[in-house]
Amino acid sequence: MSTTTALTWRDDEQSLTVSLGDLDIATYTYDATDEQRESPRPFFHPLRTTAGETVSVYRPWDHVWHKGIAWSLPHFGEDNFWGGPSYRRGDDYKWLPNNGSMRHERVTDVGLDGGAFHFAHALSWWTQGGKHVVDEIRGIRISPGANGDSWTLVFETAMTNVSGGDIRIGSPTTEGRENAGYGGLFWRGPREFAGGRIAGPGGATGEELRGTRGPWLAFVGQHDDTCRFSTVLIADDTANAQHPPEWFARSEPFACFGPAPFFSEEVTFAAGETMVNRYAVVIADGDSDQDRLDGLASLATDALQHEAVKTGAGA
Repeated sequence: MSTTTALTWRDDEQSLTVSLGDLDIATYTYDATDEQRESPRPFFHPLRTTAGETVSVYRPWDHVWHKGIAWSLPHFGEDNFWGGPSYRRGDDYKWLPNNGSMRHERVTDVGLDGGAFHFAHALSWWTQGGKHVVDEIRGIRISPGANGDSWTLVFETAMTNVSGGDIRIGSPTTEGRENAGYGGLFWRGPREFAGGRIAGPGGATGEELRGTRGPWLAFVGQHDDTCRFSTVLIADDTANAQHPPEWFARSEPFACFGPAPFFSEEVTFAAGETMVNRYAVVIADGDSDQDRLDGLASLATDALQHEAVKTGAGA
């Protein structure tokens, strides 16, 4: 285990856990062993605020393929790297033999730097039929907030198409299901967050934000037992190709949201191309009015601008 004055981390060679003081704030399972039908892939869970409240869920009964926060793509050509059944135009959702997996290959970078924790690893993507389609370098950086009431995760993925052909990346909406363009960095909140508040820039709120574009989006929920509030905010990097992205968000019947860069229009992932997407996630204790949300969004933007993720791609 390595330490600084604030953050520590430990690694069991399947997942790593980052702690702030005595509190475990984030566990990243980088070598997932979930069932094939759930599209095994790395995920973050549990995620906790600085007050110790859990703001993620793993394998909820209604969608067992939802995993805390995970990079998940349901329409990757004919393959599904999201998990569960696939939506097909005219046929609704069907279970198909197309649930791919993202396999951990090796750690390329890990450590503490400037009070922040950083980790990177190489992955390979495989279809259920056994075809190798993507090589990926993924990096994360976790840093505590200056005020002690939040922390920030910077997530970066660099995917290279090694399939030998172009791949069309889309969503259920590009396949014909209205306003269901999920896919990307997706967060699923705890059960008690159902009915919580979706909020965006300029005071916009509610599920009407689903499908709209913006630089960031947030969710405010209230916990059972303690009745405390927590806030989760995700910001898109301005360098991402689809910036500002459309967002997928729900408050009922469960809490979830995330930037959906392939929401309403398919993107061609050309053979040999490397596609980079980068985001900042702020996990904050307490309720958030618009002024605080704007402040958290600024924290996220600063993290994206100033906190480079060390991918160790040459390792």
